[in-house]
Amino acid sequence: MSSTPNQIAAHNPELIAGVERVSANLNSVFLGKSEVVDLALIGLLAEGHLLLEDVPGTGKSLLGKAIAKSIDATFHRIQFTPDLLPSDLIGTSVFDQKKAEFIFQEGPIFGNVILADEVNRATPRTQSALLEAMGDKRVTVDGVTRQLGPPFFVIATQNPFEFEGTYPLPESQLDRFLIRTAIGYADAQAEKRILREHRQGEPVEDLKSVLSVTNLIQIQEAVRQVVVETSLEDYLIEIVRATRRHPGLRLGASMRSSLGLYRAAQAKAFLEKRAFVLPDDIKQLASPVLSHRIHPRRGQGSEAIRAAEEVVSDILEKTPCPN
Repeated sequence: MSSTPNQIAAHNPELIAGVERVSANLNSVFLGKSEVVDLALIGLLAEGHLLLEDVPGTGKSLLGKAIAKSIDATFHRIQFTPDLLPSDLIGTSVFDQKKAEFIFQEGPIFGNVILADEVNRATPRTQSALLEAMGDKRVTVDGVTRQLGPPFFVIATQNPFEFEGTYPLPESQLDRFLIRTAIGYADAQAEKRILREHRQGEPVEDLKSVLSVTNLIQIQEAVRQVVVETSLEDYLIEIVRATRRHPGLRLGASMRSSLGLYRAAQAKAFLEKRAFVLPDDIKQLASPVLSHRIHPRRGQGSEAIRAAEEVVSDILEKTPCPN
């Protein structure tokens, strides 16, 4: 007889402890932003991708590097620019004269944790190459398909306040991100700690691995077994479907959004040591998971983001929550 989710959680205390160690690691260098750390971990455990929208200098690169170091994974930072080509991202075949054959040289997309810095500065052609990698966790070069990961976790960044020289991410690209969030500036106490702890260098460089890639994959499998009751499935679906008929939107959430919110809620429950999802899990994750997948009738940039978040809040207020 197969184990129930409660038994799975009980029989794997090391996996739960591993997640706690990763969280402590991240919070030790990414100061004053525990809610961002939790969202990043939810994205990682749910096998999704993370979009960070904020001004430069808020620690977006640091977060990606800290995650990679904590799980002993390969980390590649890719600076997206208008002249970045798909081959610069994916790789290319080079002719080896000694062997008289073409040898494929992997691009930086072949890694476990990928930081796509200023992703909206790349051309649509390069963005589409990243889209296949994120959606299918594989790339195709010269007719040959090559797998990425596991794990394969993309953290993309963009500045929502700067539009010159950028190519807005299309709806299909945005839909590949499980979670979108902003970081914001640290409070005064956290900023003071940052000043003191950076006197001797970057604290992230001293981080030690606290979880193996193998254990992370086991945790991701366990997350899929977290129970979501039928009433909560109906609640989740009704929230997503409400975006498709809301008068303030010109485009509602996709079917991929439903699955994304489902998986994110499972990951949040696991992060909180539960083998079952609660209504609050869905409520708290609705905006980070849905707001970038819906498109308001008014505004652009930061104004559109706020409008989308207001729509999600309105839908949550009007959608009956199961007891």
